[in-house]
Amino acid sequence: MRHATGRGARLAGLDLARYLALAGMVFVNFKQAMHPALQEPGWLLSFFHFLEGKASATFVVLAGLGLVLATRSLEPATARLWTLRRALFLLVAGGMNLVIFPADIIHYYAVYFVLAIAWLQAGARALLAGMAAVAVLSAWALLQLDYSQGWDWASLSYQGLWEPAGFARNLLFNGFHPVLPWFAFFLCGMLLARLPLAEPRVQWTLVAAGGVMVGLACAVSTLAARSAWAPWLATGPMPPGPAYLLMGLGCASIAIGACLRLADRWPGGPWRGLLPAGRMTLTLYLAHILIGMGLLEAMGALDGSRSLREVAVAAALYVIIASLAAWAWSKKVAQGPVEWVMRRLTALG
Repeated sequence: MRHATGRGARLAGLDLARYLALAGMVFVNFKQAMHPALQEPGWLLSFFHFLEGKASATFVVLAGLGLVLATRSLEPATARLWTLRRALFLLVAGGMNLVIFPADIIHYYAVYFVLAIAWLQAGARALLAGMAAVAVLSAWALLQLDYSQGWDWASLSYQGLWEPAGFARNLLFNGFHPVLPWFAFFLCGMLLARLPLAEPRVQWTLVAAGGVMVGLACAVSTLAARSAWAPWLATGPMPPGPAYLLMGLGCASIAIGACLRLADRWPGGPWRGLLPAGRMTLTLYLAHILIGMGLLEAMGALDGSRSLREVAVAAALYVIIASLAAWAWSKKVAQGPVEWVMRRLTALG
């Protein structure tokens, strides 16, 4: 089963990938909010470590991909205006969410969208050059600047976030999802949108290329493990060094390629029940903070006394309930509540 990729059409596999990326982010963010005292069992801790930075990187790649698919049939000037309006909406929504949740990703999205305007009509070579430039500039910044400035690593809080200098530093360099190097993920998504994603050969190529990138990232990290470069060449997202960038790009490529292949080979599978949630990721992302973490706080579960198992149970319960709620909502309205508001406020004409 093939799906069109023009404006207004969707590849079901992309919605599935969005769903999986969102679910991974829920697990990571619940762990950060609950900061469990007992970091056991080891296999579960490894699972959380694997998700850190990979799920959110996939989320950003998919955002870049979605932007191109949404604007490809628009006139250049209209596409730029549409993108700018979406960016302003995301800036407001993300800014309000940032007051509650310091690890918010939405306000970073607003900046990615604004920067992406320059690449909306760019070809593959220009996008690759942009990705390379972001990667090189990011590596240079990590070597030249103090990545720890502003951070209290014990509490994972950022000092001076609401001061102009601190906000800019957090946004561009050493926040949770800074422009350097996270905008490279967004540009990667814009590049993928220019591929014939409905073609099986492209889907398998994405999986294979992603595997190569993950392998290279692990090799670089392993070789540097006992050197002074170990912190900068680790595959974790903080600091986001070259190995992490490779790992994030590789995991996103595998996830997107595999989801597209699954959707193509098994079009009527039960996974389709997850697609409504995959189309409402902005709503469900905000809800996991406002509602999910709000309930956890009311229950006294954010005091650091809970176990890692309890974090996993809480995250899994949210994902299940959110999936069911999205499915039920989709029976009446195709878009999520926040997506509907964004569309109404940012529509052209």
